[in-house]
Amino acid sequence: MKRLILILAGLLTAFSAGAAELRSIYTTKPDDPEGCYFTPENYGIRTDGKVDVSEALQAAINSLKKDKNFGILYIPEGKYRISRTIYIPGAIRLIGYGASRPEFILSKNSPGFQEEPSSDKGKAKYMFWFTGGIVEDESRVGDAGAGTFYSAISNVNITIEDGNPYAVALRAHFAQHSFISHVAVNVGKGKAGLFDAGNFIDNVAFYGGDYGIYTTKASPGWQIMMVDSYFEGQRKSALKTQESGLAMVNIQARNVPMVIDIQPNFWDKLFIEDGYFENVRGPLINIALENNPNNQINFRNVNCKNAPTVARFITSGKTIEAPAKTYKIKSFVHGLEMSSMDAEPQFVTDIDMAAAPAVTSWPETILPVLPELSSCVNLRNLGAKGDGETDDTKAIQDAIDNYDNIFVPQGWYLISKTLKLRPETKLIGLHPFATQFRLSESSAEFSGFGSPAAMVESAEGGSNYLSGIGINTGAYNYRAVGLKWMSGETSYVNDVKFVGGHGGMWKPVPGQTAPVWRGWGRQEISTPDNPVTEAGKDLAWDNQHWSFWVTDNGGGVFQDIWTANTYAAAGFYAENTSTPSRIYAMSIEHHVREEVRFNKVSNWKVYCMQTEEETRESSECQPIEMDLCHDMTFANLYNFRVIKVVLPYHSSVRVRSCSDVEILNLHNYAQTKYTNDVSVFDVNKNIEVRPWELAKLTISGKEESMQPENGKFDAVQIGSDFDFAEGASSDSKGNVYFCDNRMKRLFRWDASTGEINLVADFPWKPIFTAFDTEDNLLVGFRYDPQPGYLVNGKQESVEELPDAHGTSFSGWGNSGFSIRFYTMDPENPEETIRLLDEVPMGSVGTVAKALYPSNRWRDFHDFNEVTVRVPQKCYVAPDGKTIIPHVYDLARCSSLVTAVPGKKMYASNEYDKRTVSCDVASDGTLSNLKYFTETGEFGVTVGPDGNIYIADGQIYVFSPDGEKLSEISVPERPCTLAFGGADGRTLFITGRHRVFTWRLR
Repeated sequence: MKRLILILAGLLTAFSAGAAELRSIYTTKPDDPEGCYFTPENYGIRTDGKVDVSEALQAAINSLKKDKNFGILYIPEGKYRISRTIYIPGAIRLIGYGASRPEFILSKNSPGFQEEPSSDKGKAKYMFWFTGGIVEDESRVGDAGAGTFYSAISNVNITIEDGNPYAVALRAHFAQHSFISHVAVNVGKGKAGLFDAGNFIDNVAFYGGDYGIYTTKASPGWQIMMVDSYFEGQRKSALKTQESGLAMVNIQARNVPMVIDIQPNFWDKLFIEDGYFENVRGPLINIALENNPNNQINFRNVNCKNAPTVARFITSGKTIEAPAKTYKIKSFVHGLEMSSMDAEPQFVTDIDMAAAPAVTSWPETILPVLPELSSCVNLRNLGAKGDGETDDTKAIQDAIDNYDNIFVPQGWYLISKTLKLRPETKLIGLHPFATQFRLSESSAEFSGFGSPAAMVESAEGGSNYLSGIGINTGAYNYRAVGLKWMSGETSYVNDVKFVGGHGGMWKPVPGQTAPVWRGWGRQEISTPDNPVTEAGKDLAWDNQHWSFWVTDNGGGVFQDIWTANTYAAAGFYAENTSTPSRIYAMSIEHHVREEVRFNKVSNWKVYCMQTEEETRESSECQPIEMDLCHDMTFANLYNFRVIKVVLPYHSSVRVRSCSDVEILNLHNYAQTKYTNDVSVFDVNKNIEVRPWELAKLTISGKEESMQPENGKFDAVQIGSDFDFAEGASSDSKGNVYFCDNRMKRLFRWDASTGEINLVADFPWKPIFTAFDTEDNLLVGFRYDPQPGYLVNGKQESVEELPDAHGTSFSGWGNSGFSIRFYTMDPENPEETIRLLDEVPMGSVGTVAKALYPSNRWRDFHDFNEVTVRVPQKCYVAPDGKTIIPHVYDLARCSSLVTAVPGKKMYASNEYDKRTVSCDVASDGTLSNLKYFTETGEFGVTVGPDGNIYIADGQIYVFSPDGEKLSEISVPERPCTLAFGGADGRTLFITGRHRVFTWRLR
């Protein structure tokens, strides 16, 4: 231990530019009546670092979770020896206090930390593991995930003693309002400081280990924000990542072989601003998946010393070498770039760097520092009750009027009038769900018709802080705004939850059981005698003003904000401000019409803004609106639609009259096919930015208008008014069939008349169409077992397919149904419809062609294996020699591709945005999978000219050897492709709501 301390002291004094802020930020005991304190008096422990406190610590955490469901366990200054994994369930926070940070020490040679656990995701043993709930059985640990909120560990240090080579200090796969902050981790000879990062990391230092951080994608695929953090002395790399989405501001790394190592064959979206790297023996970054649109790398203002190689590309082996011993990278971009909204997307590797003087100083922190609790008055001591029933308005306002720094202990504080802050008011809480300001329903000052009325209103131009407090406007308060912010550049909003809609938790009350949430859980079966009405619909939605309103030149630092109140019109609205401001991690979700609005905003930097639309309330919600904005930068902007959404929406970012806006690392996605079609849309100029993945997009404001659209595109519209057209295929006469899945309709374009007609509207959802060698129409559809229908005396059911695992499309609940096929005569569908037979794969003697999914979403990265895996069964067409192998991905794809024995088959790896080729054997099975091009989405087809046509925002044409030949522009995002017409040379393109053609000459 003495040696570790001496090493740490040497590391901290060796660097004049500064390393990390290691002081205790809570030097005095927080006086919190609702808090639990891990003290010798309460738990019979010793804090001298000699006695093992593992059992007592776990018991304290579990007791807090059972008794309160959410809350804080305070850890006093001292040394705490543990020898086993400590599990921290959701919404529980461990916060240290004292003149020095408390230190947790993993004992030398602790049992279980010496051998690599082969079945564990991180191949490690963890000191602290954030979990979804209490762990009763260590063989069945429920990892933290998308529903793990409000968890944290803060103001502690962690040390791993020798003899624990597979020890990792923290495993943290949690979601919103969960963080690691003010922690120094001395990994020593252990494996790493942190595995599977989530949500927010600030002021964390990692010393030693194979890695400081190694991580897969966050939960569930959101970004990770890291600020004011430090790495030193790692043996392999400071960070090892895959799909992490890390945005890092004020990051330092010293004495490491590499700063960032991206896992081979994985992409990542990495942003670094204001970095300092010294004595890096290998490259600063190892880049995998070169020139793949998912791969997005951006550096800004990175200073380096003794770091001779800037980047190495794993695929090609190319490197970028440093210009001098000390140098600055002004900017570095690798990935798909659009220099303006109307520019052609191009893969670039652009770097602007030059020799520069050595850095002599570096800020330990750029985030505002909370006031010492010793300088704060305690709100409870001033008369506030926090019992959720007593009106605490007067007590809180009196405190604001008389004191600058106010500590708000855990409790639910009822208010009835606007709380108006003075210019220096700082309100400090430590848990944004356990500590709330709340309104009663129909509170008089916030009800009826009138202008917006804020629960909390900052001082215009002030230096206000609001931290660790939830804002709850109730359901019925028509005039309510949660927070109106007019403070200036030095103000701070941190760790604030706008309560309502999503992220709620049950507060245990003696004598009461947990409520049954409406709209959740098992679905009821509706009958005429017992109908289910208003399923999942809450009539209070969208009846209030915005949750968070920045106005009147307000701004400052906004950090770790979650605004998901479905009762509000929008989660965040900023207007009329040019105050330089920064957002570090803001999650805005589940509103009915609009998530975020910017109006007349400039000089803002927005890092890790994430929007999410849910099926029940927000399938037609606009994620981001921007009017008259300029000089703004977004980094790691993620726009997400949940897996249950069944309707595509037009655009993620809608702009009007905006200029000089940069978006770095843009991710527009859904596990379903119903991603927002357009990443960015200029309403006035009718410009659509189609790529869903971009390393850099510049909205210059100088783009030429695309109004009107006639004559601007290669493809010609032939039909419209569809919900979502997909599943196109053609017969030998050139007729083209397609379907409208959600509306359960099947259409045909007639080659003889050139007209589209409705063929069938059976009560089953068609997914795609196809034809066998004798022109028999094949329709794949979703079949849900009929409730109460008995087969062989048992409720009808379906068998789960092996490849249902490996994709979150299944993991998020898309199971319990099957994809089946029927055939029929299109001229007499009602009388001729019949199911195709399902037989063992390999039992068909002669296979003329096999039909496979055109696209697969395999976000567990098993695409290659699953594509060539031989399924157990297949469907057989009426011709007896066309088969459709029965695979789970039929449920997710948009069309079928034809695999002809002896020829190449092309299909899209949709998740990794690439197209592959496979060889086709005589029995229709696939082999020899190869990467064809780093482009791919839904539809892909081979034309009569032998070229490969790929839909990916537009349509790209490739030669059989992979050379990009041309681009076909389409007025709407293309989905599926089929050549048809009398001579087979007309390409039919289904968009979202329209159908188009393009003529091959």
